[in-house]
Amino acid sequence: MSRPNPIYRHVIPAGDPWMHEVKKGQILRILDLEGNQAADTLFYNAHDVTDRYSAQDTIRAQANIYLTTGTKLMSSNGNVLLTIIDDTCGRHDTLGGACATESNQVRYEIAKGHMHACRQSFVKAALESGKMSKRDIPSNINFFMNVPVTPEGKLTFEDGVSAPGKYVEMRAEMDVIALISNCPQLNNPCNAYNPTPVEVLIWDGGGDV
Repeated sequence: MSRPNPIYRHVIPAGDPWMHEVKKGQILRILDLEGNQAADTLFYNAHDVTDRYSAQDTIRAQANIYLTTGTKLMSSNGNVLLTIIDDTCGRHDTLGGACATESNQVRYEIAKGHMHACRQSFVKAALESGKMSKRDIPSNINFFMNVPVTPEGKLTFEDGVSAPGKYVEMRAEMDVIALISNCPQLNNPCNAYNPTPVEVLIWDGGGDV
């Protein structure tokens, strides 16, 4: 969807966190600049951070484990945080969670324990905000990430389904805090083994051209 110039834009380097408030009615776009980059993302009610994105409530409300256009992102208190209004990728993961130093060691090998992970980025941003702690990090969305579920119910990490220039766009249904960890994962194909930047853009409500 073509839009006029955004009121805010920022490029998040691979491995870095980003936190920003999105006001009710504003539109947030997450843009995959180079393709196959996983953007681990959380949302919070800006006025009560204990009311935050809930994977289980979102899945239950839409009866689908994948997110795409029309999905309402539900909070732990049953509120609609944002609605996905445009999605050029097609689907996004709700189950894979954030990589952590501990999971890197379990999934891959003990020697991977030193590698930076999304959980660290989430906690760093939460602590720096002065509003949250590591207790406020729930299960997250993995935008652009491909995590198929096998008939046996197992999760697999596969090559991404995104490409350069693909994006997902959301309308805030209340004032929200967006928190992104631009994933540094090098051990599975979620980033094509090559973490790259993503861009975030914000528009005031309306403004379609």
